[in-house]
Amino acid sequence: MGEQFISEAIQPVTETCDFSNAAPGAPCLPREFVWRKKKVEVLAVIRTWRETGPCHHGSPEMYVRKHWYEIATTEGIMKIYFERQPRKGQAHSKERWWLFSIT
Repeated sequence: MGEQFISEAIQPVTETCDFSNAAPGAPCLPREFVWRKKKVEVLAVIRTWRETGPCHHGSPEMYVRKHWYEIATTEGIMKIYFERQPRKGQAHSKERWWLFSIT
């Protein structure tokens, strides 16, 4: 089976975060999160990257918008991301962690 697009919010199990390994300015990747009412365990981080975008107020500076992670989990290979700023004007405005796809 190939990569399947999901685009659903996931809930981090914050007690499983190890802040000692988090890069400065990056969120702490939890070792577990809940997706569709099921606990998913992160087995390994395959790769990480950041998505940047221009300032929304006209400055020429670039800002990190999303922190991406490709991870091996108990459910398969997942691509997840953390939004630096919650979405405004949408039903899920408080959601910050998202499952993008699963293989």
